[in-house]
Amino acid sequence: MSNEPSATGTSPRTPRPGGQKSSGAVTKKGERAAKEKPATALPPVGEEEPKNPEEYQCSGILETDFAELCARSGYTDFPKVVIRPRPHQNFVPSASMSEKPTQDDQRLSASCSQNSLESKYVFFRPTIQVEMEQEDSKAVKEIYIRGWKVEDRILGILSKCLPSLSQLQAINLWKVGLTDKTLTTFIALLPLCSSTLRKVSLEGNPLPEQSYYKLMGLDSTIAHLSLRNNNIDDHGAQLLGQALSTLHNSNRTLVSLNLGFNHIGDEGAGYIADGLRLNRSLLWLSLAHNRIQDKGALKLAEVLRPFELTHTEVVERRRLLLEKGSQERSRSPSSSRHGDSKTEREKSQMMGISSVALAEKPEKMQTLKTPKGLGKKKEKSAEVVKKEEKSSSGQSPTQGTPKKEDATKAGKGKVTIPEQKMSKGKGPKMGSKEKRSILLESELVVEATEMVNPLLEPVEHRNGKVFMPGNKVLLHLNLLRNRITEVGLEGFLTAVQYQVQVSKPKSSSKGPLGLLWLSLAKNCFDPQCPTYTMIQELMLPRDPVKAKVREEEATAT
Repeated sequence: MSNEPSATGTSPRTPRPGGQKSSGAVTKKGERAAKEKPATALPPVGEEEPKNPEEYQCSGILETDFAELCARSGYTDFPKVVIRPRPHQNFVPSASMSEKPTQDDQRLSASCSQNSLESKYVFFRPTIQVEMEQEDSKAVKEIYIRGWKVEDRILGILSKCLPSLSQLQAINLWKVGLTDKTLTTFIALLPLCSSTLRKVSLEGNPLPEQSYYKLMGLDSTIAHLSLRNNNIDDHGAQLLGQALSTLHNSNRTLVSLNLGFNHIGDEGAGYIADGLRLNRSLLWLSLAHNRIQDKGALKLAEVLRPFELTHTEVVERRRLLLEKGSQERSRSPSSSRHGDSKTEREKSQMMGISSVALAEKPEKMQTLKTPKGLGKKKEKSAEVVKKEEKSSSGQSPTQGTPKKEDATKAGKGKVTIPEQKMSKGKGPKMGSKEKRSILLESELVVEATEMVNPLLEPVEHRNGKVFMPGNKVLLHLNLLRNRITEVGLEGFLTAVQYQVQVSKPKSSSKGPLGLLWLSLAKNCFDPQCPTYTMIQELMLPRDPVKAKVREEEATAT
């Protein structure tokens, strides 16, 4: 009996080896799973290297470059680059459209309805629309981003794509949710782009700090800037006016500025007018659909006719004139230096002796043939040359040059001989075309230095006050749909009368043309009032578009 419980006790212990086997099988499965898991998690070896966006070199094709850089930076649901849709031509219904649709047409319409639903959803997806060059179908000319928020990540990718676009001319951002921070990154992106980029449009992007003026910095190359519908108020207009020009510097690249559909009032219009006082590059300005009344209109009209300089502007003008005079004196050598004057006198005496000695040989040969009267004339001309050379020895070279021209008129053979011998040397000869090009370049440099500040323009003194001629560079001014009455119209009438008297668009002179187009419609005055009709009569012959239409009609008749 003692053996039975042992047997019974040993019976439940018998399946232990089986239990050990099962545990060993479990451990084997865990080992297999552990071995299989890292194999699935590890990416292929070939994909590790090209995932760095810094190593990618852009090819100049925006669609492929943008997609590749987005994929490398881990941006999966990125916007696609598509060609900007063009408006369709005028649709003319045909006779077959009036017929009843067949069964095949009904099936096609059902499938098209499904496609139209998909296309509607695709329409709302963010895209980057581009316009291509006509000659080169792969070269991007303009970029349009509309209706979706542009973040720093997208701007970082664009900063790598856009520099390779050699034909890029314009960037248009409409309602993209810009902030002051993203605007600074966008402005930092612009110098990296091609030199052909001249147009930037930021519309529907109101900023709390209104830092749009940063686009008009001194180092900016933007020529056309559109800032419509940005809720720009008087403070923003003040910043923009200071960016146009101040007492010490002014913007020289901006040609057109569109500030329509904003909240600019009289004070803001005054700031813009202050910027136009010393700006000589802006040709086109639009302040349509704003809140400008008579006070702001009179400020703008004042800039277009002779206006009085303030005390600070008069002081700055005197300082600039003194600097210009000191620079001219430093450029021309002073005649009070004894050593320089002695060397110049010795050189002039030696040149005079050599010229006379060289001129005596042909004179001796011609004395036998020429009569006595001509010989006396030549002797007199030689004495005149000697006297002029002695008088010019104490002057600067720039002052003595016109006298040499007079000497050549008096006796051509005696002065031109040494110049001809100098040209026979081994030095490089310069043709007439090269000399003309050098003269033209020097004239351009002189004009650029003279146009440093408009305060150096000729002024008029009246009753102890200094008056500067009005801005005659601005060609286009749009004040449509503001709050201007007949009081503001009077100021524009006097400005237009001055512009008509001073500048004529058909004149052959190279000076500024003056105001050619002025829009004052849809304001708070009667369109039939005499002041408005007089402005229209004065501006009608100056409008180049209407002048062309009249010429075409005249030629047709």
